[in-house]
Amino acid sequence: LSFGYATTVADSVARLDDADCAQAETTLLEMTDQGFSAGKVATFGHRIRDLIAERDGTEDAPDEDSKRGYDKSWLTTTRSLDGGRYVKGWLNPEDAAIWDGTLAPLAKPAGPEDRRDVAERTAAALSSVLSGGHKATKVTVICDLDTLTGGNAPARLTDGTPIPAPQARRIALAAGVSPLLLGRGNTPLYLGHRERFASAAQRQVLETLYPSCAVRECEIPGTLCEVDHVHGWALGHSPTDIDQLALTCGWHNRFKHTRPDQIQITKDRDGRYVYRLLPPADARGSATGTGPPGSIGPPDSPLHWAA
Repeated sequence: LSFGYATTVADSVARLDDADCAQAETTLLEMTDQGFSAGKVATFGHRIRDLIAERDGTEDAPDEDSKRGYDKSWLTTTRSLDGGRYVKGWLNPEDAAIWDGTLAPLAKPAGPEDRRDVAERTAAALSSVLSGGHKATKVTVICDLDTLTGGNAPARLTDGTPIPAPQARRIALAAGVSPLLLGRGNTPLYLGHRERFASAAQRQVLETLYPSCAVRECEIPGTLCEVDHVHGWALGHSPTDIDQLALTCGWHNRFKHTRPDQIQITKDRDGRYVYRLLPPADARGSATGTGPPGSIGPPDSPLHWAA
């Protein structure tokens, strides 16, 4: 049997006793031999369970999920034959609020080229949280040494919000102060060794540089992004040095890894990397300077491609 048929049959008979299981398996396997789709087999499997419940007088009995009630949150997971995992559960209102507050910002579309539906984006957001790629530092206030020692230049938050100098000094009295060595052009220098993963100090610096994903027009906050080796760690081009790193959301990080020919990388005036998505190579090769009817923007622009 194919994997789809095998899991469908297995799920259909999972809660039957030995006698009913043997009969149900025989019936469902005959259906697979006759060419019925996996969906049809699953539907028939549900019908078999309903008939057995009617026979045994248990059709009105509450299922296991209902027996749990709705006061406490719960999750069950089942590993599939191919290494995946089914997830099922219930979150009470308090835990649901935490879920929404954590995952909702990550589950937004990463840009006009993001074709994933809500379910796919939510799964990706959960994976990002579990992998630690979303972890945010505490509130970071950025200011010059002159401001801390009495100057009037305002400080700022990582999103650019200005903080008056007196308030920044009051915050510094009760906060941890991390000196940041800057090079020419206010570009942060190396903060760590050539390890695979960025250090906490490096991430803190990157979050001061990138208020959002490095991909142009992606609005995922930098504090919810993953650290990306600009020229690819797997290729051996990028050491884990601060001037070789950027922040990208999880979706664009994987997009860059799988389709490097569709990423154009430049730097802005502040020394930050800017990623720009390009159309596929064959689409770029056919551009002649005039877009098709209904396109907007120049032929090589993302808007033209999206049109």
